[in-house]
Amino acid sequence: MSRVLRLAGPASALALLAAALPLAAQAASPPYVALGDSYSSGVGTRTYISDGTSCQRSVYAYPSLIATARGYALNFRACSGAQVADVQNTQLTPLRATTAYVSLSVGGNDAGFASVLTTCAKPSWASDCYGAIDKAQTFIKSTLPGRLSTLYAAIRSKAPNAKVVVVGYPRIFNGEDCNAFTWFSPTEESRLNATADLLNSTTSTAASAKGFTFANPTSRFVGHAVCDDVEWINGLSNPVSESYHPKIAGHRDGYTPVVSPLLTGSTVTATTAVMRAAAGSADRLARQQRAYASRDASIRPESFRAPDLHSPRVLRAAARAGVDVDDPASVARADRTYDRLARASR
Repeated sequence: MSRVLRLAGPASALALLAAALPLAAQAASPPYVALGDSYSSGVGTRTYISDGTSCQRSVYAYPSLIATARGYALNFRACSGAQVADVQNTQLTPLRATTAYVSLSVGGNDAGFASVLTTCAKPSWASDCYGAIDKAQTFIKSTLPGRLSTLYAAIRSKAPNAKVVVVGYPRIFNGEDCNAFTWFSPTEESRLNATADLLNSTTSTAASAKGFTFANPTSRFVGHAVCDDVEWINGLSNPVSESYHPKIAGHRDGYTPVVSPLLTGSTVTATTAVMRAAAGSADRLARQQRAYASRDASIRPESFRAPDLHSPRVLRAAARAGVDVDDPASVARADRTYDRLARASR
């Protein structure tokens, strides 16, 4: 190198050094692999990289913001709809002994959380919200720990030197349903929040058993749930796939300051410059993830489905309950009555 620079002259030497520095910096960037589901991929931010998949990976998701701020070499494997088996079967390929950092959120899809929300959003006379919650909680307590233990062992085996942070889920609700076309009662919202808490405590226990760190976002999102004055989580949205997932603000101001100190040792602030730089990484991330598109095709996106009061099933339930589905007052009155009966029968 020194001979080439002498031959090229001072000006050319400076140009060659300037060109070489970014390559050296890139080569020295600590490898960071982001695993998991839609809460890590960035569903809810409404901006996704064009990588030929349905994973809905966003440059504004917390893995991208942390990697950008810290100069980490991000491999963004998190994918919407991923369950524990999907992470294990499709996302672990980039893990190496040289991997420095790993983040992961998974378990909500295994417990069927999108399906539970879909059930609970319907009027009580057309659904069994509490039964769906009971089923999810039983699964979280009895089946999920074993799945997580197996996955975490595989991650540690493939990335023995990595700092691994397992990331939890926020409480979605604040006790109010301000959306015109959903029927979550306050008690249903409380039990759904309790299910998120149970998922977090179960995941935290499994992570600790493998020596991983758990990042709990619950307290950070207090005051920013669906229907709060400053929402960090989408309520019923258009497109509906964005529903009940963190917005850009949820990743920037909610997840990033919770995950970053545990992963990197200091808190990342997603400044305007960081956001802009993260947006500039979209093409690189898209090219990188296209190489995995065939693997990602096996993952089925999980999405909340908005209530349809005119579906045949709901119309049959309405007839049994004596409800006029075209009369909002009739729908709401029966919803309150049936919710009260459901709570009394438990």
